[in-house]
Amino acid sequence: MEVVAALIWRGDKFLICQRPAGKKRALLWEFVGGKVEAGESAEQALARECREELDIAVTVGDLFCEVTHEYPDVTVHLTLFNAVTADEPTMLEHNDIRWITPSETDDYEFCPADTYILERIKALAKK
Repeated sequence: MEVVAALIWRGDKFLICQRPAGKKRALLWEFVGGKVEAGESAEQALARECREELDIAVTVGDLFCEVTHEYPDVTVHLTLFNAVTADEPTMLEHNDIRWITPSETDDYEFCPADTYILERIKALAKK
């Protein structure tokens, strides 16, 4: 499954979203994003997902990283892009949203596919 997500910074904090109850990997934290639909580019899918999930318009920037992760029920190829928005996110689908610093990531239980991404964010923050 092709999935895209956004790394959105505001100062020294980045945006994370808590998956809703009742969905696979319920209540785990993740980056905003979702599935790439047929006929969409990754960038188009990410812009659509940000509108649908947080009611924000984003400018999709460069690639941050790519990860392939095998869950018991699905294999996900996740492409994470840097993105910017001037809008204030509104919770439309998630259980919660937060702005956190890289040093706070250990306080949240993330989807397993995000482990490598979080390690990269923390490593870059130390530089």
